[in-house]
Amino acid sequence: MAKKKDNGERVVADNRKARHHYFIESSIEAGVVLTGSEVKSLRTGKANIGESYAQAKDGEILLVNSYIPEYTMANRFNHEPRRVRKLLVRKSEIRKLASAVQREGMTLVPLRLYFNLKGRAKIELGIARGKKLHDKRESEKARDWARDKARVLRAKG
Repeated sequence: MAKKKDNGERVVADNRKARHHYFIESSIEAGVVLTGSEVKSLRTGKANIGESYAQAKDGEILLVNSYIPEYTMANRFNHEPRRVRKLLVRKSEIRKLASAVQREGMTLVPLRLYFNLKGRAKIELGIARGKKLHDKRESEKARDWARDKARVLRAKG
């Protein structure tokens, strides 16, 4: 297995199916507006962004349907697990993302949720186009061939 590079970021949630279901054309890093109990819950590492998406609305980018479980120690000051969260992105980038989403078949997909070196919660958004079934088969075929080719080359040399 290939070694992963360590850049100091601690990944909390990873959307591994996104690259299977979508062609990721570009990605952008955004901050997430969170409450205190949400940050504490994220540090436990039990968040899920698998079925979430982002949308541009009223000059803002919003993260919809992401799951951050309740923090057990926060009792009455706890948060709603599936609330809509605002993303912190520059206005020029918001305009660019909003225009990309309005094009045919484009969507904003969260790829991973992580803490950066300064301890801030960030999310990586991908501007994506949906794959058809034949595209998924073709990419799986290419991946299998690359794996077989590497196996043959390893055996030869």
